[in-house]
Amino acid sequence: MAIAVLYEHPEWFKPLFATLDRRGLPWVPVDAAALAWDPTVHPGFSLLVNRMSPSAWTRGHGHAIQSTLAYLHYVQRWGIPVINGLDAWRLEISKSAQLDLFEQLGMPYPRARVINHPSQAPAAARGLRFPIVVKPNIGGSGAGIQRFDSSDELHRAVVGGTVALGMDDTALVQEFLPAEGGHITRLEILQHELLYAIRITPPRGHGFNLCPADICQVDDEGPGSKVEGPESAFEVCPVKPAMQIEATTAPVEVVAQALAISRAAGLDVCGIEFLVDQRDGRPYFYDVNALSNFVTDAARVVGFDPFERLVDVIEAKAGARVPEAAPRTLGAPSGLDRVPTAK
Repeated sequence: MAIAVLYEHPEWFKPLFATLDRRGLPWVPVDAAALAWDPTVHPGFSLLVNRMSPSAWTRGHGHAIQSTLAYLHYVQRWGIPVINGLDAWRLEISKSAQLDLFEQLGMPYPRARVINHPSQAPAAARGLRFPIVVKPNIGGSGAGIQRFDSSDELHRAVVGGTVALGMDDTALVQEFLPAEGGHITRLEILQHELLYAIRITPPRGHGFNLCPADICQVDDEGPGSKVEGPESAFEVCPVKPAMQIEATTAPVEVVAQALAISRAAGLDVCGIEFLVDQRDGRPYFYDVNALSNFVTDAARVVGFDPFERLVDVIEAKAGARVPEAAPRTLGAPSGLDRVPTAK
């Protein structure tokens, strides 16, 4: 049987699809925005690779986020192995759950409180050091994060009705840490081993979208500029200036902590981000990304193609190759075309 790849953003994973083809591996795409299945019928594949994105809600596919939970449950009930399965997806779509994991493991992270109504934000911010951010529980690519530099500014926003908590009406009220050197570090981890580390330095006033994927690297000509060319919502991420991205190293103890996070969370592949607070010189973890779409121009930046390493893992988990490739039709091999007729 074939390998299935669950995805929502087709542009991000063209390199993965191309690598699977180059290896001659049989695979089928499963569109997370169009899931349908019969629980009595086997899914029809031997391995599922979960590449679903929590930022789907910013592209009109919010309905796919919760249905992905149900779909992963269905697939795992049939005993089919999943790369980044149900537990990984639960963590991916909950910043609150990520805080719980950091706390459980004793990892350093920016102080935060969790709320489920905008009116709670001022009280939740008491005792926190400003600036603070209000960060939607279900995020992705920095979507929906708002920064407030004072309690008065936050209060005015609440009264004015401009504080949004995201699609599940849950959010973090969290201290915003000034990053030493103006950069953050992303550790890409595969099978609980460090794949590579990159330093991301955005220009001043960049916002919160630090996605390093090539589809996100959009040049900005300045205020009011328009990016020409895209014909669909998938051709670009939310517009942002190109960032400086370079290979780097991280302290051994920070890497060990990140690997512990990946193991505790059951993340087969992930990107874990940290920064060094310029005020105290200490590293703090602030984001766990189960979706790792890897860095643009990886061969130049980190010296190798990480999709090749990912496909090594996929091939190993899938077992023996199947000579005949399955048909490539978009949408899940759901079994709906094989529903038994009533007798």
